[in-house]
Formats: sequence, structure tokens, C-alpha cells
Amino acid sequence: MAQLWGGRFTGNINEMAFSFNASITFDRRFLEVDVRGSKAHAMMLAKQGIITEDEKDSIVKGLDEILSDVQEGKLLITEEYEDIHSFLEANLIKRIGDAGKKVHTGRSRNDQVALDMRLYTRDEVLRMADLLRNMLDTLLDLMKKNLHTYMPGFTHLQKAQPVTLSHHLGAYFEMFKRDLLRMKDIYERMNYCPLGAGALAGTTYPLDRDYTAELLDFYGPTLNSMDSVSDRDYLIEFMAALSTVMMHLSRFSEEVIIWNSNEYHFVEIDDAYSTGSSIMPQKKNPDIAELVRGKTGRVYGDLISLLTTMKGIPLAYNKDMQEDKEAAFDAMDTSSDCLILFTDMLRTLKFNSSAMEKSATMGFTNATDAADYLVNKGMPFRDAHTVIGRLVLYCIDKGCAIDDLSIQELKGFSEMFEGDVFDAISLKTCVEKRLTTGAPSPAAVQKTIDINEEFLKNLRSDKDIETRRKRK
Repeated sequence: MAQLWGGRFTGNINEMAFSFNASITFDRRFLEVDVRGSKAHAMMLAKQGIITEDEKDSIVKGLDEILSDVQEGKLLITEEYEDIHSFLEANLIKRIGDAGKKVHTGRSRNDQVALDMRLYTRDEVLRMADLLRNMLDTLLDLMKKNLHTYMPGFTHLQKAQPVTLSHHLGAYFEMFKRDLLRMKDIYERMNYCPLGAGALAGTTYPLDRDYTAELLDFYGPTLNSMDSVSDRDYLIEFMAALSTVMMHLSRFSEEVIIWNSNEYHFVEIDDAYSTGSSIMPQKKNPDIAELVRGKTGRVYGDLISLLTTMKGIPLAYNKDMQEDKEAAFDAMDTSSDCLILFTDMLRTLKFNSSAMEKSATMGFTNATDAADYLVNKGMPFRDAHTVIGRLVLYCIDKGCAIDDLSIQELKGFSEMFEGDVFDAISLKTCVEKRLTTGAPSPAAVQKTIDINEEFLKNLRSDKDIETRRKRK
């Protein structure tokens, strides 16, 4: 049982208690960031004259070798260690002797783990931003290809008004764009370095926290040592943002599942992202979309777990906070896997444009345009709404669409109907005359595409938040 504490204790910890207390089974993924933080700390200690340059060089070399050996499988992280910090320090001491015992000077495990969690989360925020940008690229490409792919728009799962597939996909573009911007906001608030806060009250060693922050690409040090070791707001924010990403993926998955059904047949899912039935040979199931929808609740649960853990913790550090890791890691892994798979599935979807257009011509999706036609002829809208409502009821009884009626039948409901009504309520007109910003006409959607293309171009030219970080 390798641990960082002793001296005060004369007896051994209960074996089950040691395992219950240990975090090595899940915080082993901190190895790379723990090495990164320890190297920066050693470099700062040398700069301040707290350790010698030779000791610093020995520490840095030893840390790099341990990381390399673990990555190459030459050194195993075993459960004899309490956590990744004790594993790293114990192996460093084995390799370089007394110099390894100095790496923890002016540092507590509290600010060490706070740094590791922040570094790891910062990397995950950047990774999620990249995955969201890939999703946006995919959506924008599909929008460009489907400016004239007509389909029904829905409210309450009932056909409402005709739109285009490009316009429909554009709604998801806006959702995931907001998700990406949330990643940037989280990054801005979290990018401050807690190392040097000590256990909760700083240290008497003359640490240069600004230098440590600079070495680790933070904007600067955190400004309150108690908050530094007890803050998990940034992690809660990130998990809340991941929950929103998953909510958007779940909504999109639900639509893919519906569109894939025999009743709609709007899409065909590539074989790589669907499965068959063990008993029904005709089935092609949208399992990936269904699993994404299902895993959304799992990510929500991870967020609620952390919120519940944090709600009753007094300042400063408490062992309860060890419970942040498993939930956070699960949310990060699940969300990124779902986003990768869904983006790839979306990229390979085959859209059945003829089925979409046929569906858009049914269900009286042009009823609003028929009412607007009468308004343009001089009828008050409320009266026009009533006329078209009676007209729809007549068509339902007759089993036809408004377009199928003769001009004589239409005049039976209002003398204002003229021969031009058929062009006014055609599918093409219903979509293409909607020209306001954000509307579904190809002209309006093209303007939105141009705006969003510029948005993505600026992201790429700015090399995203990582470049902005290094410029500050």
C-alpha cells in the first residue's frame, strides 16, 4: 500500500478502507497531466532557488521517462498505490533518489489534484470543441446540397408547413453552434491555475505562481487559495454543457429514428450504423441513434451526481470531492463517443428526397398560404382562417388535398378565389416566397449558409480557443 502520508500514523489502514479510499483505478488517466504539472512545479521551484537546477533537471528527466515507460507498457500502474500522484512520486524517488522527494515542496495533494482535474478538463473542452466543429462542417455541407429538397415541417408531430431539408438541418446547426460557443465560454472562465494554493492556505515558500501558470498556458493564477482547491464550478459547467449537447443529439436521433421508419422512409441509414434483428430478417434497426438517445439520460445522471456531491461541502477540500472524477470521466467519454458516431452516421445518411417532397404535399401544409392568399385579396385574417378551416374539413371528408379542388369548389367557400390560387399554394411557392431572415426559402437559407460559413472560417483562421489562449 503506497501512500503519500505516514509519520502521524502508527498502525496500518484497513485493507478494505484503503481500497475504498483509493482512486488509482480511475485517476490513472491523470498521468500525463500530473507529469505536466509536476514538471512545471519543479521548474518554478528551481527558478525561485528552492531546489537546484541539477535537481530540477533530474526531476524533469525522471518524470518524462516514467511517462514514456507507462505509455510503452514497460511500467504498469498497479493498485498498490493509493492514487496516480503516489504512483508517480514513488517511482520518481526510486529512479532519482532524494531529488524525487523534493518535487512536492510547496505543494499539497489538494492543489495538485485540483490542477490535474483542471488540465484534463481543459483538454476535454478543446476536444469537444473540435468534435462540434466537425459536426457543424457536416451539417453545413448537407445544407448546401439540400437547398431545394422539400419536406414537411412539423409541430406536435403533425405536418404544419412545408420547409426544405436544408432549413431543417439548419436548426441543428444553430443548436450545435451554441454548444461550441459554450465551450469557449467555459474555457475563458476555467483557464486559471490553482497550483500553489497548497492544502487551502498557500505556503510560506516563495513560489512564483504567475510563472507556473505561464508554463502551463493558463491566463494566470487563481486568486483565492481556499476556492482554488474546492472549486468544481468549471467541471459542473462543462458537464451541463455536455448534457445540452446530448439533448441536441437525442432530439436529432429521435428524428432520424422517425424518418427511418417504414411510414416515413425519409432516410436510409448506412449499414455501418444500423443492425438487424435476430429473428426478423427484414429489419434494419437504427441502433446507434437509439443508443445516443438512451445515453443522454446517463450524462444527465453524471451531472446530477456531481451537483449532489458538491451541494453540502463546506470549505475547503473534502474527500467527497474525489467523487467528481468517475462521473465526469463517464460524461466526457459518453458525450464524445456519441458525437463522433452520430456525426459519421449523419455524413453517410441517404435522404429520400422524393418521399420527403411527396409527404410535404400531403397533410394540408399549404393551408396557411391559402389563408394568406385570401388576406392578400382583402379578407381579414381571422375570417380567412375560418374559411380555410371549413375548406380543410371539406377536403378531409372528400379525401383530397386543397390543390385537388376545382375553382368552382373553391368559390363555394369564397368568391375571392381566382385561378391564381393554385400557383399561390403550390409547394414551390409556399417555400420560396418565405424570404425573411431565418425563413426556409432557398434564398434565405443561402444567406444563413453564407453567415455560418464565415463563422466556421473564422474559427479555423483563429485556430480556435487554443490560439486565443496562447495570445493572452
